[in-house]
Formats: sequence, structure tokens, C-alpha cells
Amino acid sequence: MNRTKSGMKNSLFDEAPLIIREFLGYVGTIKGKSPKTVSEYYLDLRTFFRYIKQKRGLVPPDAKFETIKIDDVDLNLVKTIDLTQVFEYMNFLSVERGNSAKTRARKVSSLRSFFRYLTDKTGKLSNNPVQELETPKLKKTLPKYLNLEQCLELLSSVEGKNSVRDYCILVLFLNCGMRLSELVDLNMDDIHFSSSTVKITGKGNKERIVYLNDACTDALKRYLAVRPKEGLIDRNALFISGQRKRISPKTVQFLVKKYLAKIDLGGPGYSVHKLRHTAATLMYQQGHVDIRVLKDILGHENLGTTEIYTHVSNEQMANASNANPLSHVKPTKDKKNRTV
Repeated sequence: MNRTKSGMKNSLFDEAPLIIREFLGYVGTIKGKSPKTVSEYYLDLRTFFRYIKQKRGLVPPDAKFETIKIDDVDLNLVKTIDLTQVFEYMNFLSVERGNSAKTRARKVSSLRSFFRYLTDKTGKLSNNPVQELETPKLKKTLPKYLNLEQCLELLSSVEGKNSVRDYCILVLFLNCGMRLSELVDLNMDDIHFSSSTVKITGKGNKERIVYLNDACTDALKRYLAVRPKEGLIDRNALFISGQRKRISPKTVQFLVKKYLAKIDLGGPGYSVHKLRHTAATLMYQQGHVDIRVLKDILGHENLGTTEIYTHVSNEQMANASNANPLSHVKPTKDKKNRTV
């Protein structure tokens, strides 16, 4: 299906009013956001303006929420939005639609970006109505990751006709902390053995250079020695599927889950992304990599995003407790209770 420069599917993009289409074009071309992110912006804004139209009686009372069109939304309507209405909308998302705090936080981000664009970038609004809108507090949880022993067990579990390729994929995930899309998009000319580096294209088409350690270099050389060369659909793709084309995200997800299941880590919460988290955790906790360096390796825009990978391990907490000078104190002798 054809897409616009902003990355939106034409059929979906055509439903957007001009004021939103201009915003989507800005975030897709100027800001360089991915097509998926652009789509999420639009869907979030569509939900918001459907709510506004329904709340103000601009649609028939019996109109189904999911069928409300927003193609008539214009600057005059947008100018009437105030913070109170946005607060009511957030309550609607929580109570009526059952959106989680994480989902509501994303919708807050979409509204902030939209109104900031209209205020700061185009000057169409003199005041930003969501300037004081707070992001819902998210419950902090400790993400799952593999410890060193589990990583070694995972690598030892690789077998089968594609074992060399699969082993190489796992090694890159565990050592370079790549995202799934970044690994799938790797090309032959992204690998530079002379400098022991790999060029990774991350979110927003931003490129970064990550150094390859000995394990990565060895795994890549062994894979390239058996990588198919004839009848390829995408000759420049690094990882090739059984159909002689670039390996798909689904195939990578399947093989990762298959090997995780072999070492009894096939339950919920363990996935390709957990290997990225594992790489970051091992580099930070055992390799003592500076968080600012870790930020660049992972391709994060903000240091705050990287801080999720600096969670304290159970072992570190146990060591801290044992470091207390009173940790080994015991009573010298039992004393009987005395009465006065």
C-alpha cells in the first residue's frame, strides 16, 4: 500500500484534516519519526478529537465513537480547547476506555507534541493549552534480563541447519544491544572488519557506530563463510532467510523464543527486547560501562531512557546489606526476662 512522506498509509492519512496532516508531515519529515510513530500520533489525535466532538454534541447522540469522523476539525475548533477539557478527556480514557497509565502517558505525549507544534513552530496558537498537563505516573517494575550463566546456556542451545546464522544473531543481540528492527535492517556494507565496527540505523533513521568485540567478529566471520550467495532477492542483506531474502522480524522473534524456551525461559516477559536489555545490564553491572557511553551504544536520545538499564541487581542489594558493619552481630548470650 502506498505511503505518504510522513509514513502514513494513504487510506488512513486521507481521513485526517489539514491541520493534523501538516503536523504529521512535520514529525515524519522534519523530526524524522518512524512511520509507526507517525501513525500512533494520528490515532491518538483522532481519539482526542472524536471525544471533543462527542462531548460537545457535534455528532448525533447515537453515533458510535469509532465511526466519528474528524475531517472537519480546523484551527477554530482547536483554539477552543482548554486544559479542563483535556483533564476530562484523560478521565474518559481511564474510566470509559480502560486505558492503562502507559497508554495514557503516550496520548499525553501526542497532545503535547501537537499543541507545541501549533504554538512554537507555526505560531497558529498564542497559548499552549496543555502546557501544564502532567504525564500519568507509571508503575516502576524491574525488567527481566538474563544473567551471565543464562546467556552462556542460551548460546550453547543453538543447533540445526541454521545454527551458525542463529548463533551470530544471538551474539549480536547480547553484545551490541541492538533493537530487532536494527538487526533485521543490517546490510553487508554495514560491517567493517578493518575497524571492528558496525553501522546501525536506529529510530528516525539515525545512524550510530558500535564496536564489535572478538565474539561478534568471530561469529560474523563464521556466518559469512556459510551465508547463501546465489539467487538472493536482497543481495546486500546481512541475514538471509530460508527463502533467500532478508530475514524478517517474525523469523528472528521465532528463533529467539525457540532458544529461550530450550533453556526454560519461554514464559511471558522473555523476548528479543530482553536480549537488548540483557546486553545493557551486563555492560553496566559487570563491565562497569559509563551510563553516557551506554546511552550512545543503545542509540537513546535522552539519558533518562538509558537509566532503566541501571537497575540494581539482587546480588548488589545483598552485598550492600552484608557490607553493613552490624551485619554479623549476634547476641553474646541469652538473658532471661527479669521482673522488677
